Amino acid sequence: MYKSIYVPVDNSEHSNRAVACSIALGKAFSAKLVGCHVYAAALHDYRFRQMEYTLPEEYIDEVELERQRKIHDSLITMGLKLISDSYLDGMSRICGESGLAFEPRMMDGKHHAEILKDLAGSQHDLVVIGALGIGRARDSVIGSVCERVARQCDRDVWVIKHVPDPDDAERDTILVGIDGSPQSFGALMTALDLARTFGKKVEAIGVYDPYLHYSVFNGIVNVLTEQAAKVFRFEEQNQLHEEIIDTGLAQIYQSHLEVGERMASETGVAIKKTLLDGKPFQKILDHARKTNPWLLVVGRIGVHSPKDETGLGSNAENILRGAPCDVLLSTRLEVPRLDVRAEESVRWTPEAEERMKHVPEQVKGIARTGVLRLALEKGHSVVTSAVIDEAMDRFMPKNASARTKALAEAVALERAKSGPVSMCRACGVTATQTDPVRCIVCGATDFEVISQDMIEKIAAVEGGLQEETTYDGRKLRWTEEARKGLWTMKNAYQRRRTKARVEKRARMMKLDAITLEFARQVIEEETGTPLEILLPSANLATAHAGKPDEASTGAGDQARLIARDDKNNPLISTFDWTSDATQRMFRVPAGFMRSKTQERIEELARERAASTIDLALVEDGIEIGKRMMAEMIATYSPPASSGVATTAHVPSAPSVPPAPTQEPSAGGGYLNEVRSMSATPRPL
Repeated sequence: MYKSIYVPVDNSEHSNRAVACSIALGKAFSAKLVGCHVYAAALHDYRFRQMEYTLPEEYIDEVELERQRKIHDSLITMGLKLISDSYLDGMSRICGESGLAFEPRMMDGKHHAEILKDLAGSQHDLVVIGALGIGRARDSVIGSVCERVARQCDRDVWVIKHVPDPDDAERDTILVGIDGSPQSFGALMTALDLARTFGKKVEAIGVYDPYLHYSVFNGIVNVLTEQAAKVFRFEEQNQLHEEIIDTGLAQIYQSHLEVGERMASETGVAIKKTLLDGKPFQKILDHARKTNPWLLVVGRIGVHSPKDETGLGSNAENILRGAPCDVLLSTRLEVPRLDVRAEESVRWTPEAEERMKHVPEQVKGIARTGVLRLALEKGHSVVTSAVIDEAMDRFMPKNASARTKALAEAVALERAKSGPVSMCRACGVTATQTDPVRCIVCGATDFEVISQDMIEKIAAVEGGLQEETTYDGRKLRWTEEARKGLWTMKNAYQRRRTKARVEKRARMMKLDAITLEFARQVIEEETGTPLEILLPSANLATAHAGKPDEASTGAGDQARLIARDDKNNPLISTFDWTSDATQRMFRVPAGFMRSKTQERIEELARERAASTIDLALVEDGIEIGKRMMAEMIATYSPPASSGVATTAHVPSAPSVPPAPTQEPSAGGGYLNEVRSMSATPRPL
């Protein structure tokens, strides 16, 4: 894979880690290592000449000055070369002990310029460089040398961001960003090669952004003239995005992940797929902070960059700056085979599929490939009869059948406007039908049914609802606690942008009410701070919903943070909790359901005068909740007009499942919140 590895060294902490990393790579791939150190003797000489006027009078003599200059030049040059030799000798010794070929390189000049000059035209296929050098300061994020080399280098660059402590556990996952570009699929193939070599797992992450257009529309509505606003037709534009474009984006990026999974399976590696919505670099960074990968691999540029781009894409640069782990900027290009790419990203209408059934078996494969090739060339994501006709005109013009009428686009806009909505538990995308069987984005069959009645009950806990009108005339209602959470942001622009993102997310999910838990994710993303710190009054808003007077009636005098789950949701209580009780509590879905369960458990603890909540007490509290849920189900009657079979899957005897292993996807927080109100409840 890598045959020659180039390593700039300066004896800093990150540089030493770069040497260790390159040694491991060299052993794995039998690569030659090249150590480089750049010193700045010319710069020192220039500075000395600038300061000559400060010398004592006896030195201000032409002969003496010339002698001092020669002494300074020889001392500085010799000293810097000796320092460089010592840096490179250390690396040479380690390479010798590891049986690796090593070549030292020393240059005088500007650090990044000399490194790039030395790399130009060379055969080195990987640069391993520390993000920070000996000049780092407290607030340094990335050093100037690393940044300039990473931006301008024309080969793979492995940037050392994470320097582990001696007792840190070895990280086991390679995270790779997929956006459908050849660069991203090349990054995936590089990640797969590294995973096989070092025994690591691979996770592919795709991020699509459905929020940008809404924020832009929200920002320009007040600056347009009335006539211009009418021409722009905000309501129709939003409907177009929310009904077609946003779901289409999710499908496109899910298809990229599916293609990546198939490419990985062909190499014998199973990968995990994660689809998120939001700003790509931000979501990737947030996910990396939660999962702590060994390495994050991304292409130097992405799907929206011009083909002749030689620098770094904006997402790659932001990831490089903010990543909590090592980053590999990949230059490899990989275009998936046509059939793989087309089968995952192109859908067929029933009419088109029916027509293909009449094609003779011996030529069906060729015909299907031809249709898919044309569809990809023309940018179609759906093969219709019209696309088949065009393909026939191209490949078999004499035998082409008459063109049929295209399906009306209005069909794509049809969706139920009232009643409960069904949301995919796997990817968080709202279904296009009221009674879905299979998610059109990820193919999952598990759906969450959310009704208006559930939302109203949650809102009552958070101080009722206050209606607001969005810029295009739509009505959305915010709970009092959600509004307080939004106003923790003092910057007006940041607050407006966050409000627009929350509104857009609610509209994507076909909801007209916004709760605190629903808005939490976006608020915390924008501020980078947990909401309970921004809004102290929210510390007990969920743990003691509707009962603020109980905040100081537990075992202690005041509530405190007990622990956090793997999604950073806090457990706040006035009681002490044992470790196994805390872990059992975290198996209850976060949000309203967990809050009510905690409330019942703490009430039981007060009844028993217990100062510490243990596992037995938690199980007793959960059993009480299950009995209450069973009673509620027995008396529940679904609305006749809903069109959703809400009682079809009600279990006769709720049972306790094992702790969930699948990580909830984007939008999962709100689903957890409403589960306790669902007519098809998920057992604790």
